[in-house]
Amino acid sequence: MKLKPKITIADHFLGIEDPRIERTKRHKLIDILTIAICAVICGAEGWIEIEMYGCAKHGWLKTFLELPNGIPSPDGDATRTHDTFARVFARIKPEQFQQCFVNWMKSIQKIIEKDIVAIDGKTLRGSYDKGSDKAAIHMVNAWAVHNRLVLGQVKTNAKSNEITAIPELLKVLEISGCIVTIDAIGCQKEIVKEIVRQDADYVITLKENQGHLHSYVESLFKIGIQTGFQGLDEGRYTTEEKGHGRKEIRHYVMISSEKAQLNFNTDWVKLNSVGMVEHIRQEKGETTVEIRYFISSLPNNIEKFAKAVRGHWGVENSLHWVLDVALKEDECRIRKDNAPENFAVLRQIAVNLLGKEKRMKVGIKNKGFLAAMDNEYLVRVLAQL
Repeated sequence: MKLKPKITIADHFLGIEDPRIERTKRHKLIDILTIAICAVICGAEGWIEIEMYGCAKHGWLKTFLELPNGIPSPDGDATRTHDTFARVFARIKPEQFQQCFVNWMKSIQKIIEKDIVAIDGKTLRGSYDKGSDKAAIHMVNAWAVHNRLVLGQVKTNAKSNEITAIPELLKVLEISGCIVTIDAIGCQKEIVKEIVRQDADYVITLKENQGHLHSYVESLFKIGIQTGFQGLDEGRYTTEEKGHGRKEIRHYVMISSEKAQLNFNTDWVKLNSVGMVEHIRQEKGETTVEIRYFISSLPNNIEKFAKAVRGHWGVENSLHWVLDVALKEDECRIRKDNAPENFAVLRQIAVNLLGKEKRMKVGIKNKGFLAAMDNEYLVRVLAQL
């Protein structure tokens, strides 16, 4: 059966430069990319598995790919196909591959409008190479919380470099009308400026890394609690959850500058409110209490603030957990050159396409298993492009 989605894989990834020497090319780059994308969707975790997928599905792949010399291999030996995939993805410029991915997401920007966009970092633990003393790669991901879509990612050299990587990621995203959430490492004035420049709002965790502002906000809430927030424009909201032998209570409090003259630092662009979350957790007879503070551009809308705070931490379960458990990202030992970054993009494509396919009410891992067995179902998944 011919693969004829409304928009094909080629439409999204034509902008990638072929890194190979012209005289050595025996296979089309788009064929190599398409086979890899299909294989990773179906559960492939490395180059050998991509090879095995290509060989097993050669007849079906031939119905919509040119494959002028069969499944890509360096010397016509199908048992070494993975060498070709490994070399090509090690040399493809990750910035180009990522930009093509981001442009694809921009093409559906109406879908993600007014979403919560969680910016969070994740280390590719398997990319650590002890032999060459190469540190593990750290990626910063952008996740659309309600639409459950990866919007893009940027590589950093270390976790501390998230401060410089986050603005780079924001610049390539379409976040107008969204609420951007970031943990404390992103509580930086330049990051706030970039968010506001793109006509988006922000909710950012505030910790001691911003000493003066943190002390002021902390004292503001302490005085507010003691005085019943007299003279302050405040909102309160509480949630309670029970399950698996534990009880969690979250008290959200928000103070805005709409009616009160608050001493917010004017260097922080569009700083309209500050928030506090008291998280009480009861489990096995023990009670723990955690208090966190936030800065925000939101007006006094306590429920919207609460959804943004809670939505941010959902990225751990909705994206990072899926990448590690369903797609085995932390176990991946791909390390050479640009290959780790490019394979990370392949996984994100798989997360988005499998997540967008809603007819099967099963998890991403099981959807991928079905796609591996059923070509018609894989066509339906690919049609999400």
